[in-house]
Amino acid sequence: MDFSFNFLALIVAAFIPTIVGFIWYNPKVFGTAWMQSIGKTEKELEQGFNMPLVMGISFVLSFLLAFGLDFIIEFIHKDVVDGQLVFGSNHSFGHGFLHGFMLSIFLAIPILVTNGLFERRSFKNLAIHIGYWMLTFGLIGGLTDMWN
Repeated sequence: MDFSFNFLALIVAAFIPTIVGFIWYNPKVFGTAWMQSIGKTEKELEQGFNMPLVMGISFVLSFLLAFGLDFIIEFIHKDVVDGQLVFGSNHSFGHGFLHGFMLSIFLAIPILVTNGLFERRSFKNLAIHIGYWMLTFGLIGGLTDMWN
């Protein structure tokens, strides 16, 4: 069984949630709608916010996410040849994006919606987060699959 990870791809992919988040949650995109959906202003969100700590923890968790998605997508690409488990078919950005996108539907969305229902989040709030994670999972899946 030949299974290896491209750690450079995983490190680059770990930046995807932050990069997409800076764009997605920008006030000119969905940031204003998101702040309205939680009843906060930019000033309120900045109070007591430790940016280095949050970004550091976020990067570590994003790396774990990229590693997990890469592992699942690679496992989806397995095949049995002469009794041996073989990995590594169908590596492309589009194929990986599709797998990442589908995994967001089966993993991220159920978690987001379940938490959102108990927290009584608005439909707008859930839709903004769901869109972000669908795109983010797709991009991570696309990048790591293409780079394997």
